This record gives sequence, C-alpha cells and structure tokens, in this order.
Amino acid sequence: MNIMEKNTIFKPLYALKHSLIDVYFSKNSNDFVVREKPLYEFSGKGEHLILHIQKKDLSTSEALRILSEQSGVKIRDFGYCGLKDKQGLTTQYISMPKKFEENLKNFKHEKMKILETFIHDNKLRIGHLKGNSFFIRLKKVSSVDALKIEQAFNNLKIQGFANYFGYQRFGKFQDNFLQGLEILQGKKIKNKKMQEFLISAFQSELFNRYLSKRVEISHFMQEFSEKEIKQIYTFNTQEYKNLKQQKQFFKLLQGEVLGHYPFGKCFICENLEDEVQRFIQKDISAMGLLIGAKAYESQNDSLALKIEDGIFSDFYKYKAQMQGSRRFLWSYMQDCKYHYDEEKAHFILEFFLQKGSYATVVLEEILHKDINE
Repeated sequence: MNIMEKNTIFKPLYALKHSLIDVYFSKNSNDFVVREKPLYEFSGKGEHLILHIQKKDLSTSEALRILSEQSGVKIRDFGYCGLKDKQGLTTQYISMPKKFEENLKNFKHEKMKILETFIHDNKLRIGHLKGNSFFIRLKKVSSVDALKIEQAFNNLKIQGFANYFGYQRFGKFQDNFLQGLEILQGKKIKNKKMQEFLISAFQSELFNRYLSKRVEISHFMQEFSEKEIKQIYTFNTQEYKNLKQQKQFFKLLQGEVLGHYPFGKCFICENLEDEVQRFIQKDISAMGLLIGAKAYESQNDSLALKIEDGIFSDFYKYKAQMQGSRRFLWSYMQDCKYHYDEEKAHFILEFFLQKGSYATVVLEEILHKDINE
C-alpha cells in the first residue's frame, strides 16, 4: 500500500491467532493506572528537587503548567522522563530547581498530588526511566472470554509481543505521519517541537509497517510450504531453511541488527543459530529501523536489508534530515498477574513494560480490536 494514500489507515498484523474478544475498556482513572519506575535511585544531594506526582486525567504538559503556576518555575526548567497518558491515573517523576521548593509547601489541586519528594544532582531527561507498571481493568467479560484473555495473556508472557508504536503517536485521525512526510518534503512549520514530533510519527509509521511485514513472514513460515513461500517472497533455498528451522514464532534474519535486551549495544546477526538461542532466552532482540542518518545499518546484501528496502527505499532520500536509531521489534512483559471476578464480570491485568513500549499495544493484541475506536 502506498504511504501517500490518505484515506487508508494502516493496521498492523497481530501475532496471535484468535478471534476478536469483545469486552468493555475505558481509559479512566479507575480502570487504567500507570506507575513510572525510575532508572536509578535519587542521590539525596544536589540542586534539583524531584517530585513524585500522581495525576488523574491530566497530560504531562497540563501537569507541568499547574506546577509552574503554583511554584513560579518556568516550563523549560522542569525535567521529566517520559510523557504519560492523559486518560487514567498515572504517577511519574518531575524535576525542578530546588530553590523553588518552598513555593510548593501548600500545593493543592483536585486532579494532582505530590506523593513524595527527593533531592538529586541533575535534571531528569527523556528516557531516564526503567519502564512503567500497568493496571488495566476490563469490564463486561463473560467466563468464556475470560478464558480467551487468560490464554492470550499467557501466550504473550511466554513468547513476547510485537513492539508496535501505539495509536497515541499518530494523532486523532492517525495521519500525523503524513504531515511528517510533508515537512521532510519541504513544508514549513514554525513550532520546532511539533515539527520533530510529526517527523518522529513518520519514522514510527515506517517502523510499524516493517514490523508488521516481519510478523507476516513469521506467520507464513509456520503455515506454508517452501513452494508456496517462494511464490510469495523472493527467498532463496538457504534463506528459507534459515527461517523454517527456527521453532519460536518471531523469526530472526541473517544480517539484521540485534540488540542486547532490555538495553545494550547494537550488533549484526552473523551466527543465526547462536543468536536464535539467545533470543529464545530473552537475552537479545531484533532491532527495527527508525530511519535516519545515524541509524545502525543492516548488513549489505543480506535478507534483512532486502526486506528493509521493501519498506524504506522510497524514503532513503530523506535520511539526512533525521537522526535515526534502532528500536526493539520484539519485547516482553514482566511481573505479569491477572484476576477474573466472575460476579462483577471484571478481568484485571497487571504487568511491567520497558520504556518505549505501549500497554495499549499489548491490550489490542490480546483483544484483537482497536481500542481507540
């Protein structure tokens, strides 16, 4: 499908094979709770005050505005590790200059409270978090659907999930990426932050399309014969064998970029057999391309590059305008728990995700429905 087709919203493929589970989910403060986990302990000394805040149905920028009004700190002088959902009950860490601490002594707001404070030597930056813990309550869940949810959740717990960017990246009409492409093609936008965000939505869209292609290949390798596969893809016999002999669902490619999981350096997949074993142990994962000049490149003449080119080649001409990087294609949940209350028909899911992964993506994979609709 042409990325320029404005009327078609791309739907990434699911990794699991089951029918839609039609339950009720609402992103409100009772049913959707997000708790940020910091990357490190705070030092207890320095010029920065760390606020551990709890907010209800407020975006991070709205929370900063409220804190700014009550403390006198300029918005630009606050630091944070990541943007949190507007809907739901969320906790996160915010840094500000310590000299304004007194101004927050009597802080009160109906939608936000300061849970605790710490002293630290530096301002918090985007990415300074380990990840987030999630609590999700699903309603109107029949006992039959409860079994389906339990099975899907356990499957994802064992095999991992396709680490797509969530709908939050793509805007109300899911077309932010098109605006990003227009900027790369020369359209001017005054707001630099908005410009960067729209370009990152374009990178995210291509990432999702590539990941969906990899999920498709993984499905087809399980379901079709060599003859059928060769009619669909231009794999040679060795490439086919390399994929077919992998027992896990998500297949790795010779020559692709891998990374130590959950964080670590990128490297090229040279010994496929060894790397597959490490992948099964969750020590490494495949890394998808966020297109740009500085992104780690797949091996020349490899199957990995051939498949990448199928998605990205029309847009390599814009590479110099973006920094680029790599992001895990396949990720894992930790600390998984669930509970079904048959009387109330409520199903509760709890899990931890590494930074940059979306709980809504996990939920859509479980339910096989678009929760943004």
